[in-house]
Amino acid sequence: MIELYESQRAMRNMRRAALQRGVVAILDVGSSKIACLVLRFDGAERLREADGVGPMAGQAGFRVVGAATTRSRGVRFGEIDAMQETERAIRTALQAAQKMAQVRVDHVIACFSGAGPRSYGLTGAIDLDGQVVTEQDVSRVLSSCEVPDFGAGREVMHAQPVNFALDHRSGLGDPRGQLGQRLATDLHMLTVNATAVQNLAHCVKRCDLELAGIASSAYAAGISALVEDEQELGAACIDLGGGTTGLSIFIRKHMIYADTVRMGGDHVTGDISMGLSVPMAVAERIKTFYGGVHATGMDDREMIDIGGDTGDWEHDRRAVSRAELIGIMRPRVEEILEEVRARLDAAGFDHLPSQQIVLTGGGSQIPGLDALASRILGQQVRLGRPLRVHGLPQAATGPGFSSTVGLSLFAAHPQDEWWDFDLPADRYPARSLRRAVQWFRDNW
Repeated sequence: MIELYESQRAMRNMRRAALQRGVVAILDVGSSKIACLVLRFDGAERLREADGVGPMAGQAGFRVVGAATTRSRGVRFGEIDAMQETERAIRTALQAAQKMAQVRVDHVIACFSGAGPRSYGLTGAIDLDGQVVTEQDVSRVLSSCEVPDFGAGREVMHAQPVNFALDHRSGLGDPRGQLGQRLATDLHMLTVNATAVQNLAHCVKRCDLELAGIASSAYAAGISALVEDEQELGAACIDLGGGTTGLSIFIRKHMIYADTVRMGGDHVTGDISMGLSVPMAVAERIKTFYGGVHATGMDDREMIDIGGDTGDWEHDRRAVSRAELIGIMRPRVEEILEEVRARLDAAGFDHLPSQQIVLTGGGSQIPGLDALASRILGQQVRLGRPLRVHGLPQAATGPGFSSTVGLSLFAAHPQDEWWDFDLPADRYPARSLRRAVQWFRDNW
């Protein structure tokens, strides 16, 4: 956990500097599209220099002044596969957003899916020196959490305290200033493959930008698509993207579990492409206009002209019934939902007081998906759209932009993470600190 600690602290400081400057870019690096928003913060002069548990860099109001999307290139399963292609796509989206905003952006906060996320629940407890809980006590109790051996080649992306307990009182959000003898905490830690993080950091650096923050797409989508009551009582957000399906579980307004299924809407498109012997672009168009997962009697009679430009007149004039198309799409969608259910069962989702499930992401727009999901997952399922953000263009209000909008909310109001606190000196092993400094030099 200490390896990325200094780098995460540096990114938080860059984020604070970007907010004081008043403008920051949001970058959602997905498998099917790369979306960029430029945010202008109106409360730069009112930022409170708060530290610790609570709003880290002040509650800043913001509006979207620039937005752009481009087709993703060089990204597979949510991870960068071809550096130059991805760099070109990021530059395209960023330049278009900057042109719309009429401002130059130096700092960017990025999110991505994939990278094999794994969740860990950690606990820690300390006896208090005095009776009043101080900032230093919170830092000490977070440091007392026993970090598991999560393996070589992995880094911690999120490490958030989800609960504090003071003596026999649990469920505290901010224990500072309260009286007690013993302080305990529950910490959620999310680790990902280090290579994926380093590739993204390097790609952003090649675009002449400073990385001011990094987040998981599943986490960002949950912030945006779940309403406040769902985040408080317990809900799961399923973000059906192009290359991956992200899964995050929230309770008491904190994420307690995240995972990724390495299948998404692109796999459904690929099945249509193979099943109907058409190019991927044609398959995507057919899926968008005629797709579905529930066949009715009418679908046998509704014919879809496939079209084509092969030059073979008979081949290009083919037509298939909508029932055939649904027969191709439904097995893959069911497979994705079965994988999601396995992940929810592994996380113990059925033990939460509320079992609401929210489907979001571009793939959630398939007609009838919510009914199929409620049958497979056996829970209450609704379709979720991102929260309305001031200045967001109408084109960016669909479910496919949930993680993009969620990342802008994360930029403005970040939840506390372990690197927002000063780690006690006795938790600094010399070897780990050297590695952290080396990683920081290599990437910034």
